[in-house]
Amino acid sequence: MNETIRKFGWPATLIKEFDHWVVLLRPAQPTLGSLVLAAKSDATAFGDLPGEAHAELKTITAAIEAALRDFTGYAKLNYLMLMMVDPHVHFHVIARYEGEREFGGVAFADAGWPGVPQLGDAVKPDERMRTALVAELTRRFG
Repeated sequence: MNETIRKFGWPATLIKEFDHWVVLLRPAQPTLGSLVLAAKSDATAFGDLPGEAHAELKTITAAIEAALRDFTGYAKLNYLMLMMVDPHVHFHVIARYEGEREFGGVAFADAGWPGVPQLGDAVKPDERMRTALVAELTRRFG
């Protein structure tokens, strides 16, 4: 796995692995169920990924959307490709909703709703909660 994937906590944050991509729990949760969708390639430009990686996104995005819809009941889903600090191709996947969602006795508010997500205003799960979130989301990915 590339350095970006490791930085986002792999393997402890791994929810689902595909041929060209991994879905990881985002270590900081600006909203409940925030993910990182990262290419396993060493590519640092989206256009440099092989065609098969682009094609696989159809399957992956459908799986993400179904799992997060079931888990959070989101109103919108944002795929943010920022790549300013972490160089390898990846998206931050942020479920958007009005109000709060709760998991493990902790409230997760969407501080930016209905505007731009506030990535700096995030819950940082401890190891116990991270493990529980990974298990819950893994189950929903089937």
